Amino acid sequence: MKSKMFTLFFLILYQVVCGQKILPTPMEVELFKTSFIFSKEIVLAYEKDCIETAQYLSDRLDKYFLIKLVESDTGDIVLAKSITYNHLGEEGYWLRVSQSQINISSISEKGLFYGVQTLLQLLPVEVQAGAPFTLNNYKIQCLEVMDQPKYDWRSFMLDSGRQYQKPQFIKKYLEHLAMLKMNVFHWHLTEGQGWRIEIKKYPRLAKIGSKVAKGKEQQGYYTQEEIKDIVAFASKLHITIVPEIDVPGHSEAALTAYPEMSCFNEVPANIMSFSSTLFCGGKEDTYQFLQDILDEVCELFPSEYIHLGGDEAPKDNWDKCPDCQLRIKQEKLNNTHDLQLYFSSRLANYLKTKGRKVIFWGDILHRKGMELPDNVVIQWWNWNSYKDKALKQAVKRGHQVICNTNYGTYLNYPIKPWFRYKKKGSYDLKTTYEQNPSDLSDPHDLVLGMGCCMWTDWSVKENLIDRRVFPRIFSLSEQMWSKGERLKFDEFHKKVKAKYPLLRELGIDFGPALKDEVPLDYRWN
Repeated sequence: MKSKMFTLFFLILYQVVCGQKILPTPMEVELFKTSFIFSKEIVLAYEKDCIETAQYLSDRLDKYFLIKLVESDTGDIVLAKSITYNHLGEEGYWLRVSQSQINISSISEKGLFYGVQTLLQLLPVEVQAGAPFTLNNYKIQCLEVMDQPKYDWRSFMLDSGRQYQKPQFIKKYLEHLAMLKMNVFHWHLTEGQGWRIEIKKYPRLAKIGSKVAKGKEQQGYYTQEEIKDIVAFASKLHITIVPEIDVPGHSEAALTAYPEMSCFNEVPANIMSFSSTLFCGGKEDTYQFLQDILDEVCELFPSEYIHLGGDEAPKDNWDKCPDCQLRIKQEKLNNTHDLQLYFSSRLANYLKTKGRKVIFWGDILHRKGMELPDNVVIQWWNWNSYKDKALKQAVKRGHQVICNTNYGTYLNYPIKPWFRYKKKGSYDLKTTYEQNPSDLSDPHDLVLGMGCCMWTDWSVKENLIDRRVFPRIFSLSEQMWSKGERLKFDEFHKKVKAKYPLLRELGIDFGPALKDEVPLDYRWN
């Protein structure tokens, strides 16, 4: 009787410990009494078409074992594709740790990759971070995991327009996203404060547009070679990079370089916040200019999706511009809001000829107007001002939606009101876990997925990003991925705190999680 009680206690204890290790939380986990013991030599076997993930895992572990990488169905660790797990979808996986071997199966390399991410979380934090550790004779509890994501789209956006980040920093964050099982890096590359992408046909965009702001870390751009390298790096992590070229507004840097593309051929008077200095919606040259840019963007980014912004575009100049007013008359439009829909539709239709879909921020659906092309996806963001209006309008019009509300998923917001961030611009881990408007319990079929954003306005430099992103991003990755029953917050919070040693080992300067953890003198800058 005592033996049975001890065994039951051990299993319950391990379930708590094991559960704390894996984030996002898997759909199903079954635990067993026995353990797998690592030795000095490991045979890492992979079946046909699984070499990419096998090589990734080998690279992560080769400093801890002598690894023999073989194409076989027999080994200490075996990766295999199998139609048995077809019901788990392309990104789902089955992981089994037994006394004799570790098996990961999926119908695709993506699923195998996410199975590997779960396996890595069962290992010491030193190993996960690539630090020295002796794994010989290390034990992991035998278990079986069946897992698949809630959403196909799980994105993190980084604003490189307002603040430039070095390529190595971008790669570091791509690795963080892989750990969190996020699969889209939404890269905000253009802003009023900076144009960050080299365009060969229009060199002044980078040479002038990347230098319009004078603050620290606000000058710089990514060469096309650097972008290709980053895209290839992301691809190995099964992350799609979706570039954002924000038009017609938030374009002061571009219009400083090419003022002839604005309504009155004038250099913008202000670049530090959004303004009515937009790309002219009336001039035919504007459309050719932007199509030329998109040609090069599509060459650099194989993503099915291209983000074209469309937010915060005051129409004061369009209301006065003779070219815009003539275009409205010629196209039989009602007003300048319709002109923006026309502007957006032309670019969307152009990208449709290239087999691409276009994402716009929800602003373009806040007012009635002409229909948008069927390749348009709406990113719903402005909960604070419009609640779920953009979500409802997008579904009503048959457009797919990415849920990414400013309350709940904007990681630049601090935990408590501070500086210019007031009550609606602050929230902690508990709030975003329990009250995030983007976390839909019963999403419509048109909901493509969920995203989160790290904007860098008000000089959020590289060394300040970690403390905004972590640990709150764990709650968002949980909501994007986890398909099982939602944990109560206290239990989830324990899992997050169990990740703190890993964050320290990775050199992530994470911030407080809860409001009552914020020191009185804590500064988010």
